[in-house]
Amino acid sequence: MLAQDQPVEWTPKAHDLLEAAAALFYERGIAAVGVDTVAQHAGVTKKTLYDRFGSKERLVAEYLRSREEQRRAALVAALDEARDPVERVAAVYDGTRAWAAAQPVWRGCPVVNAHAEINTAGHPAYPLVAEQKRWTRDLFSGLLVYAGVPAEHRDALATQLLALLEGAQVVVGMGADPHGFLRARDAGVALVRSVLA
Repeated sequence: MLAQDQPVEWTPKAHDLLEAAAALFYERGIAAVGVDTVAQHAGVTKKTLYDRFGSKERLVAEYLRSREEQRRAALVAALDEARDPVERVAAVYDGTRAWAAAQPVWRGCPVVNAHAEINTAGHPAYPLVAEQKRWTRDLFSGLLVYAGVPAEHRDALATQLLALLEGAQVVVGMGADPHGFLRARDAGVALVRSVLA
């Protein structure tokens, strides 16, 4: 069995397990999916799951890490396309929208969904949950520096931009507004331009 501090050996079966777990955890919820179900969907034994990941908690952490890597790659791709400083802020919304659209089904931010079920600091995924939102807020903050937003406005504005992004993920995920990312993008751009005016 893999110890919690050992790196995962990314064999083909480990990848199969992660893929199965990611789909199941996101669609059904973490607590609702047992290791038997994950192993069955991956076509491996429960022993193989424990040999590769050591525990369900570690598998959850790897699922969230994998989703976050995908999200950041989508954001980087969108940011690489944007040259104008304010459009780079907008690109965070565009990248998130593209990432959400690439999912077989969008049920909102996987990290927020996981946070509803993971509320103990001792869980291996807990640091990932907290760090993801900090990272996104810091990304907005850095983009505001690049856009020339005065220092006295940056903290509040970065938090507002993050709140718009989080809200968009919720309303799109719940089916309340399929254009939520575009509306949040427009509101975020308007906020930035109002500070720069």
